[in-house]
Amino acid sequence: MPTRRHFLIALVATQLSRIAHAAGAPAQLSLTPTCDHDDDLTSAQTEGPYFTPASPEKQDFASDAPDGEKMILAGYVLTEDCQPVAKALIELWHADESGTYDNSGYKLRGHQFTDGDGKWWFETIVPGTYPSRTRHYHLKVQRPGGSVLTTQLYFPDEPLNARDRIFNASLLLDVSATGDGKFGRYDFIVA
Repeated sequence: MPTRRHFLIALVATQLSRIAHAAGAPAQLSLTPTCDHDDDLTSAQTEGPYFTPASPEKQDFASDAPDGEKMILAGYVLTEDCQPVAKALIELWHADESGTYDNSGYKLRGHQFTDGDGKWWFETIVPGTYPSRTRHYHLKVQRPGGSVLTTQLYFPDEPLNARDRIFNASLLLDVSATGDGKFGRYDFIVA
């Protein structure tokens, strides 16, 4: 009998294929549509003041904020030569729909590990904005035995992007609409 996890795996695979097809890519999504040999590493950014260590392992953040706009956040972790990284740590934390962080617990905070193909995904919500910051996610990414990459991911076409002092266009998500929310993709390239 299919479980929620099987459903999410199928949804992620379907969305990745739709994005590739819409972009004119072959029907079978390649592992690394944006990766070129010796591609630049993903840019590091500040972790900000709201990081909490020792987050739980989880993929479902959406149940932490049932009133938020649903978002599947997914992608791959790759090496500089475009090889997928299995068992890479992906840690995510972000504000709720009103722009507030949970600083006393682990609401909208957690981590997971990439699968054998280097794929990762979270079922979450679209974060709200707060003074001086555009809409964003915070992440830490670490391949087994590698150093920790701390970074942030941003939404395209956000009015506050131009005024955010640390916004970086190389960290824009590829966002598309789904039947029940949004789908955002980003492939991390790590050392």
